[in-house]
Amino acid sequence: MYGNVPRAVWAEWTPPDERHRIELACRAFLLEDRHRGRRILLEAGIGVFFHPRMLDRFGVVEPQHQLLFSLAALGVEPDDIDLVVLSHLHFDHAGGLLTPWRPEETYELMFGRAQVVVSRRAWERAKAPHLRDRASFIPELHRLLEASGRLVLLDGDRSDLLGPDFSFVLSDGHTPGLLLTELHTPSGSAVFCGDLVPGRPWIHLPVTMGYDRYPELLIEEKEQLLVRCLERGTRLLLTHDPGCAMCGVAKDERGRFTAEDPVDAVRGLEL
Repeated sequence: MYGNVPRAVWAEWTPPDERHRIELACRAFLLEDRHRGRRILLEAGIGVFFHPRMLDRFGVVEPQHQLLFSLAALGVEPDDIDLVVLSHLHFDHAGGLLTPWRPEETYELMFGRAQVVVSRRAWERAKAPHLRDRASFIPELHRLLEASGRLVLLDGDRSDLLGPDFSFVLSDGHTPGLLLTELHTPSGSAVFCGDLVPGRPWIHLPVTMGYDRYPELLIEEKEQLLVRCLERGTRLLLTHDPGCAMCGVAKDERGRFTAEDPVDAVRGLEL
């Protein structure tokens, strides 16, 4: 997760356990689009589609589909979701679209009414991955999405389906076609950073992940995003930071980007 950052440094930020694993979130965000009467999910999390052996390897501690419990606590059922917007199709962001693993059973799609939005470049990458990142994708998911008739491929920075309150930034440093969703309202804006900025430590420009396909390009893309967010007061929505769901962007006395006003959960926020 920290690429070429020395362990002695990143272990101070995120202490590892006895198996050298660190705590991470796989956070999704539920949006209530009151203008159009829709519920929209940004991401679907990792879910529990893995075989139990793989759940243990990756340290997935919840034995059940945690996103469904989180939604149920808000009175939302899977069929209440109208749209799911995925930043990309790596398993820790899209696995929650699948029903849980069961011996001798095939997978089905969750959120049976929802259209699933992903960038065309990310879809093409998932369908024909490089050997280096092939293990990050879920072939069963791609087949189910293709057969569902509910897959929506996005090419530009706007979508008639989402409407004028949403815009998109495409990024290639982590994986080709990473889709960052930005929300615009009269009272403020926020951008879902996906794996371009997975958590607060990665706001520091040189910090990248070993999973990033093109780290130098990612740093350039990250700087462009953070400069714009700092200028406009746009907040960051973070998927992998276990202690922070949203923060602002600031610069310290050395000119480094930092997190400002972090909050551990976003509930009932009206941007």
